[in-house]
Amino acid sequence: MSNETGCVAPGKRKLLRLAPAVIVSGLAMSSGVPWAASKEQHEKEPEVSPPEDLMREHGVLDRVLLVYEAGLRKFDTGEDFDPAVITNAAQIVRDFIENYHEESEEHAIFPRFKQAGKQVALVDTLLTQHKAGRRVTDVILKSAPGSRKDGDDRHQLVTSVRAFIAMYRPHAAREDTDLFPLLRGLVSSNEYDAMAEDFEKKEHQLFGSDGFEKMVQRVAWLEQQIGIADLAKFTPA
Repeated sequence: MSNETGCVAPGKRKLLRLAPAVIVSGLAMSSGVPWAASKEQHEKEPEVSPPEDLMREHGVLDRVLLVYEAGLRKFDTGEDFDPAVITNAAQIVRDFIENYHEESEEHAIFPRFKQAGKQVALVDTLLTQHKAGRRVTDVILKSAPGSRKDGDDRHQLVTSVRAFIAMYRPHAAREDTDLFPLLRGLVSSNEYDAMAEDFEKKEHQLFGSDGFEKMVQRVAWLEQQIGIADLAKFTPA
């Protein structure tokens, strides 16, 4: 499921290099132009801050929720589709959101708010929801394979997916608006920078280089499988 792409660009904290720049540099080398002649190749890409990092990961989660919702619509209309799409979406939640993103929050973000006495009630609720979300994902992974036909597995799956979406939409929104923007004021500049490096190191350990991009590609493939890849289709007439 890793969907390895062979990418050699830096991690997600380095903004993606544009393909034309790569093509131009290749042409320059083949024409005998020194590598140093391409100024763009020497410019260091800006780093992504910890809050931006976490919010981008929420973008991956939200796209998984869109896959979940597309699956629910197909169940509601009786349209047949391969439930492996739901299984694979839940596996992304398990691997990238629960075992990486949420653990980063629980180890690096939440304790700092508690120590500072800031947003303590919110943090307690978020922690409770993390645990609840993992239980719901367990049910989704267990019931999805048998959900192609109407029956107990499908009923369990639909109920669990609806519950997961209903919790995580406000959960992520509260973190993005009420928690993450305050983080910079709770830590020193050195801590702030070290946090970003720790996130990147953990991501590389779990997913290899460009883990964020790989997860986006995995979700994009699921969007294609379930028929929601074309963004224009969501535009009102």
